[in-house]
Amino acid sequence: MKPFKLHGLAAFGSLAPKTMLPKIPDSQMIKTGFDLQTYHDNHYLQSLINNGDLLLARKLFDGMPLKNTFTANRMISGYAKSGELDEARKLFEITADRTKVTWTIMIGAYSQLSRSQEAFELFNDMLRSGERPDHVALVALLGVSSDPQASYLVNQIHAHVVKFGFVSTLLVCNTLVDSYSKCGLLAHARSLFYEMPERDSVTYNAMLMGHCKEGFYSEAVELFMEMRDLELKPSQFTFSGVLTAGTGLGDFQFGQQVHSLIIKTEFDWNVFVNNSLLDFYSKCDRISDARKLFDEMAERDNVSYNVMISGYAWNGRTREFMELLWEMQSLGFDPKQFPFASMLSIAGALPNLEMGKQMHAQVILLDSASDDLVGNALIDMYAKCGELEKAGMMFRNRADRNTVSWTAMISGFIQNGLHEEALNMFCEMRRAGSIPDQATFSSILRASACLALLGLGKQLHSYIIQCGYMASVFSGSAMLDLYAKCGCLSETVRLFDEMPERNIVSWNAMIAAYAQNGQGKNAIQLFREMLKMCIEPDFVSFLNILSACSHAGLVDEGLEFFEHMSTTYMIKPKKEHYACVIDILGRVGQFDKLESLIDAMPFEPDQIIWSSILNSCKIHKKQELATRAAEKLFSTELRDAAPYVILSNIYSGTGRWEEAAIVKKLMRDRGVKKVPAYSWVEIKGKIHKFSANDELNKEIKVTLEELDKDMKQEGYKPDTQCALHNIDEEAKVESLKYHSERLAIVFALINTPEGTPIRVIKNLRACNDCHNGIKIISKIVRREITVRDSSRFHHFKDGFCSCGDFW
Repeated sequence: MKPFKLHGLAAFGSLAPKTMLPKIPDSQMIKTGFDLQTYHDNHYLQSLINNGDLLLARKLFDGMPLKNTFTANRMISGYAKSGELDEARKLFEITADRTKVTWTIMIGAYSQLSRSQEAFELFNDMLRSGERPDHVALVALLGVSSDPQASYLVNQIHAHVVKFGFVSTLLVCNTLVDSYSKCGLLAHARSLFYEMPERDSVTYNAMLMGHCKEGFYSEAVELFMEMRDLELKPSQFTFSGVLTAGTGLGDFQFGQQVHSLIIKTEFDWNVFVNNSLLDFYSKCDRISDARKLFDEMAERDNVSYNVMISGYAWNGRTREFMELLWEMQSLGFDPKQFPFASMLSIAGALPNLEMGKQMHAQVILLDSASDDLVGNALIDMYAKCGELEKAGMMFRNRADRNTVSWTAMISGFIQNGLHEEALNMFCEMRRAGSIPDQATFSSILRASACLALLGLGKQLHSYIIQCGYMASVFSGSAMLDLYAKCGCLSETVRLFDEMPERNIVSWNAMIAAYAQNGQGKNAIQLFREMLKMCIEPDFVSFLNILSACSHAGLVDEGLEFFEHMSTTYMIKPKKEHYACVIDILGRVGQFDKLESLIDAMPFEPDQIIWSSILNSCKIHKKQELATRAAEKLFSTELRDAAPYVILSNIYSGTGRWEEAAIVKKLMRDRGVKKVPAYSWVEIKGKIHKFSANDELNKEIKVTLEELDKDMKQEGYKPDTQCALHNIDEEAKVESLKYHSERLAIVFALINTPEGTPIRVIKNLRACNDCHNGIKIISKIVRREITVRDSSRFHHFKDGFCSCGDFW
């Protein structure tokens, strides 16, 4: 027998192992066209690729005299799996004989890197070449669903699944369900789920996680129970999903039952499942139970430590989380696996600048600042802790600013009340070519809502639809909040009715919209409709419904909801809920019940509660209780000017100018500055801001005087108690004309067509005189005038206000 020549291997001399030739499987031999040398070269090529030696593999590939598509596919796949996509694409382009596998490798490579558009273009090229995709190619293409920008592609891929006859292929359908769920298109996922002729545990897991992602925790639990009824075997992903649902529901007892099932099904050895349990116990404020489980775990990974450290951080237990951090260091964990990003996010959310600085020091010590997640988390932490200059410096020093970096800065501006700066940053982000994601839209919609910029909101609405995010329940809920805060209640209701999916966030947003617009009875009706839909209310739901009762004077209903909150739904009222009930009682003057409730509270009243009492005292002129509330407030480190102003106004309103002067002096001594009152109106996309001290042009002055005459003919009498300066009566009457909201209304009357609705936003609470005056103005000019002050919305029409004068 003649010895065979090494051909391509000869170039590598001693590098070619002498005992590397295994028994040749028939299938592989067939793929090489029964060429023994090509088979051996392919085998060695694969071993080099497996060892990560791509340079040597490419030399072997280039030196092979005989190659086939199997050889090219291996080399392309090697480049793709190593992240060298450009090299993979170059080799792909010069490969003449491409098969389904060749195309699928490249499509999968782009999908894995979330380069959705390129993956889909490659798929279209595959179709144009005449190559029919198989189920593997479609599954690879569906990998783009992890890219938030690719949600609009999933429907197109679904069409190809139908076209090529894979609607009954379980793997394809499971991947499609998962893709729809990850994109927030839960209605599409649900439709496909019910149409599938066959389902397995993977199908249910995808649906379960999709429902959790969108906040449909009760429905996720129902899916889990259905799995149990069908005797489908749970996996680690099943338990992770159902524990997420238990966390979302805050159902500790349910979580314990799942824990028992985990032990029964012998998943208690699985570190992934145990990490989910740790997360559940930690987020249910059972940190001691989480620590007990952590200590008993046979295996722990970086996630185990990260969950425990985050749990201790949220509970303010600095010593424990620092001990675990040091333990991670001593065990030799890679610093990139340390939970710095999570810890910095917690520090920003609390906010706790000291904790954030400690983490920053650790980041510098372990040289982890260059990590993308950590770098963005540092920007986010400093921004949310009010250190905007520091956050901005870190942002500008980043060479690779991405969507997360921009969003962190935008959110920081918003959290610090700098909404206009946030909008400017968003515009700069767009000019820089960075594409916003759902978190960016959520933040910028909040800024638009706070400024009540309806024009911008409508532009963002169109942009969100264009980006494919409108089907997401969270984007829909953010749009609800925007339209509600712009006073467009009918638009809000329409949007809510058209939402394909609603979760607790959507219902809460709609209830809050009714509350803000004085529609207390509608808020209650919607709340009860939510309960009929078997959607469990959370603490935000009760906060909104109590606020609705407060604004509408629905005392009995408010007290009833407050009682059901703890007795029926086992939700422990927080200070915010007590503040709402105190506001309900105070607004209607039931001060005896109010004081009894204060005595029964499980904690001391805070600034919010005393401020609410002070405001009620202003309405009902209860000077003695007002003085007591003010003393409680002034004994704290109070930086808010509102309580000082309210007490000063109470004294001024009754002519007690000396006491009012003492309160104003106290403000000056403490360095507390009163926020100047101003109002703004949006006309043709431009914002026009007004204050009482503005110099007015002739047209505004003339219109203001004419309107004043017409108002007096309709029976308007100025309420000079709202002119809180020690001046003569005539000067007080004159000063009332120039309150900022009136100036904004007059400007809008001049610059908009007759009959056009007017929307005015004011940064402080409107006074009684302006409220009465605007009712008459709406009748005179025959326009609907909406005024949003710091408390609520007032919709004026034909001489009446939507609040029924209860505000």
